[in-house]
Amino acid sequence: MTKTLLHIDSSALGDLSTSRKLTASIVSAWQQANPHLVVTYRDLAAAPPDHLTGRVMMAMRSRDLTGLSDEERVQIALSEELVEEFLAADAVVIGAPMYNFSLPTPLKAWIDRIAQAGRTFKYTEAGPVGLAGGKRVVIASSRGGMYAGTPLEAALDHQEAYLRGVLGFTGITDVAIVRAEGTNMGPAAVEQSMNSVQEQIDHLFVTSLAA
Repeated sequence: MTKTLLHIDSSALGDLSTSRKLTASIVSAWQQANPHLVVTYRDLAAAPPDHLTGRVMMAMRSRDLTGLSDEERVQIALSEELVEEFLAADAVVIGAPMYNFSLPTPLKAWIDRIAQAGRTFKYTEAGPVGLAGGKRVVIASSRGGMYAGTPLEAALDHQEAYLRGVLGFTGITDVAIVRAEGTNMGPAAVEQSMNSVQEQIDHLFVTSLAA
């Protein structure tokens, strides 16, 4: 039984955001299926993590805070907060719109904070090993154009493929994607996409995602 869920939004578009609508629908369905679910919400667009500086990055790796400024120590504390929050969650719902074929920069900054050697993965003589396995992750993906199943996806998808890769590197293999495409291609395309999204969400819970 999923007990705790981390809900991540990253779109800069507020109420106009498709990915935010998707994450809200997914989390709502999860709560209906599991009324005792504890949800932690983090809006990366409203409070974006700073991008890492070299000094902060090195201190995160070495755990040595000697010589750091007060602001740099705040940044280290934020990294600890974010990685602990991520590790504590049984499941994560990530709102990930495609921006210029990649991710919003606040989401990338969040990933840079949680992808920590010794915390979410480690290097061994046999290669890297993920340490954050056992979680369920649902990616709420929104795209203005149509990419899935086309040659454009292989060439230009640095969004869903990247997220799958990073999550897999941390040991998370239970990843589902709820995808809305063609959101900038006119009302008919949007209506068709949102109908498809609801079917995708229904299918997730029919297949016992909420268990």
